[in-house]
Amino acid sequence: MNIVGRAVKQIRDENGVTQEVLAARCNLLGWDISRSTLAKIEVQLRRVKDTEAVILAKALKVNISRLYLCDE
Repeated sequence: MNIVGRAVKQIRDENGVTQEVLAARCNLLGWDISRSTLAKIEVQLRRVKDTEAVILAKALKVNISRLYLCDE
């Protein structure tokens, strides 16, 4: 389980970004991730390393702290 998955989905949805686009942004930042792996992160089935959280924040164009402040 992870604690950032819900926030990733929430922020992605708020900004109208698809999973495919977010995965592509992460790939451009050096993290080889597929859309299906991103989906697993969002439903909290896959753990997220701290380095991956940094890349997710950059790809979502938010401060990393936003990933840890999700509306429940």
